[in-house]
Amino acid sequence: MVIPVLRRLSEMLLVMLGISIVVFLMFFATPGADPSARIAGRNATPETLAQVRASFGFDRPLPVQYARMMEKLFVTRDLTSFVNRGQPVVPAVMEAIPVTLSLVLGAAVIWLVGGVLVGVIAAATQGGLVDRTLMLLGLVGVSMPVFWVGSVANLITQSVFHDTWLFSWVPGLGYTPLTQDPWLWFKGLVIPWVTLAILYVGLYGRVLRASLVETYHEDFIRTAHAKGLSKSRVMVFHALRTSLITFVSMFGLDFGALVGGGALLTEVVFNLPGVGHLTYGALQNLDLPFIMATVMYSAFFVVAANAVVDIVYALLDPRVRDA
Repeated sequence: MVIPVLRRLSEMLLVMLGISIVVFLMFFATPGADPSARIAGRNATPETLAQVRASFGFDRPLPVQYARMMEKLFVTRDLTSFVNRGQPVVPAVMEAIPVTLSLVLGAAVIWLVGGVLVGVIAAATQGGLVDRTLMLLGLVGVSMPVFWVGSVANLITQSVFHDTWLFSWVPGLGYTPLTQDPWLWFKGLVIPWVTLAILYVGLYGRVLRASLVETYHEDFIRTAHAKGLSKSRVMVFHALRTSLITFVSMFGLDFGALVGGGALLTEVVFNLPGVGHLTYGALQNLDLPFIMATVMYSAFFVVAANAVVDIVYALLDPRVRDA
């Protein structure tokens, strides 16, 4: 088990190296474009351009430029944004990470529990009214855009019904750190959690239900029933464990993408200063150092999520472990 894990981690490092090279070439080595002018921003003075060119090594060969950029990003961590008057990039990203993690972790708990419950109940009542109702609700959840759900949620909780007993506990838009006030942190994220989780509850529930129905036709399920095991035991300890392989794959990829900035729309709608919101502001200002830092951060979480999924695969399925 140790060797496959080490092999997967080494592959992860190689993938990150390749991504960093591609991102650098895309942003700073485009033919016919001066990266110094891009970083310095609009209406930059010649002195600022010269400072940027010297700071990032754009007057030196391309490999040296790449090495200098990676050094600023990962070693010295003094990469700065000239568009935002010298604001340090890495500290800003590090401050945004806890916000995004708080949002995605809370939503993940909701959509995992909700998705498993919907999938198991629907599969157990296959063809019945409960099954059809849950699948219809799941389809509705998948069909609703996150930004629309968030806007409607804000309209209801922040405006129309905010003064009623139902939503008077909802604080204003924004983020309160967990270390500052845990209760206010929780209250401020409940609505964003539910908003982000609605789509995934419907999607995961439908996928798990289909996988469970297919698994129920396997020979080992018939054998378990023939041994006299209860339906609930067969469902939980036999059918559900096998079906979770697809579930884990989806969760790993979705979680990595959301932590890497895929929750941008939710963060913007609820004014949460996470990585997605930071990327949104950088894109508006064409702030290349910030964009590159958030892209590298996103790539790391997506690649790491894939590596974790492969490791969990090996734990759930011995055939993968022995491959």
